[in-house]
Amino acid sequence: MRVEIWSDIACPWCYVGKARFEKALEAFPHRDQVEVVHRSFELDPGRAKGDVQPVLAMLTEKYGMSQAQAQAGEENLGAQAAAEGLDYRTRDRDHGNTFDLHRLLHFAKEQGRQDELVEILYRANFAEERSLFAEGDERVVELAAEAGLDADAARKILADPTAYADEVRADEREAAELGANGVPFFVLDRAYGVSGAQPAEVFAQALTRAWGDRSPLQLIDDGGAQACGPQGCEVPQA
Repeated sequence: MRVEIWSDIACPWCYVGKARFEKALEAFPHRDQVEVVHRSFELDPGRAKGDVQPVLAMLTEKYGMSQAQAQAGEENLGAQAAAEGLDYRTRDRDHGNTFDLHRLLHFAKEQGRQDELVEILYRANFAEERSLFAEGDERVVELAAEAGLDADAARKILADPTAYADEVRADEREAAELGANGVPFFVLDRAYGVSGAQPAEVFAQALTRAWGDRSPLQLIDDGGAQACGPQGCEVPQA
């Protein structure tokens, strides 16, 4: 079974939702037969690369809330994250464009290191003092290397704005086609969708239902067709 997760590294509920989903997946009896794929979704696609600002300033501008309201929201998110065993800095974080991070995540998928890079990028953005955005590409290259990717290859991808750009845009178009207008958005076997950072119990129910509702293969065979197998190929009889 395949689970696709549309998310953005700048999305705090994606950070929390990932932990809740993984808690459910860890307890799922068929977890070894579940493939998890991370898909791209930008919360702030119009932001220019290099346009970095404090999270609180972004929240007050985007949502028209006061500084106190924005800080209270961050404190609430910090408590939600802590309940899932996650570190979350409620002050002095910043916000920036995530397109390059998504491009690099597609490269990481090809290298079989996507899960590792997603985890590291979330940690860097929400838990560490160093900025994920303000230090430029070399900070991201450093994190890519920590995830097991070749640093020079990561550096070349970040320097080429066309590298994996089509893959990111394709993910975003597909999200729109599926009706996802926010993240996190979980799609199980292209049969069920789960929107938001639901409790682990909801993810567990979704996994169980999707697994149980998988359609068994319907074999169409009139019994007369030849085939090849481990023991060789059938020889037509005259």
